Amino acid sequence: MIAIPFPWNRRKWSTLSFASTLYLKPILDLLLTEIPLSCRPEIRLGLQEALVNAAKHGNKLDPSKTVVVEFHVTPQEYSWIITDEGLGFTTQAKPVQSVEDTFPPEEAENGRGLCILYEIFDNVHWDRQGNQLTLYKQVKEFRKTELIAAGML
Repeated sequence: MIAIPFPWNRRKWSTLSFASTLYLKPILDLLLTEIPLSCRPEIRLGLQEALVNAAKHGNKLDPSKTVVVEFHVTPQEYSWIITDEGLGFTTQAKPVQSVEDTFPPEEAENGRGLCILYEIFDNVHWDRQGNQLTLYKQVKEFRKTELIAAGML
């Protein structure tokens, strides 16, 4: 089940929550409705990685646990705060540059998602507990027509 408070106000922070699942298409579709078409594929990939991590690694796919996403879209910046009910994990002090440098070969598969997050988003931050992730993406250059079509101007 997906919970979204209405009315949905794009000028303020909005929140949605869902039971831990890997079926993320409807959730990603909702999170991307205000994002211009030109940057949706890249942001979709990054958000999918973050949501999979929260549901799979944080909540251990326990359907009684939820993932909460707070999000805010402005003409200058997109922001998401993703929180799971897991125990968290120890984050690194510096951004992940390569999977090989961060994870032993037998665990390298698990590190790709972190590399993707640092590549796609301008700012990636975990809280001290390691179960809340904040992502920022600055709007660089989008055509005015794309912003108008997205309802942002």
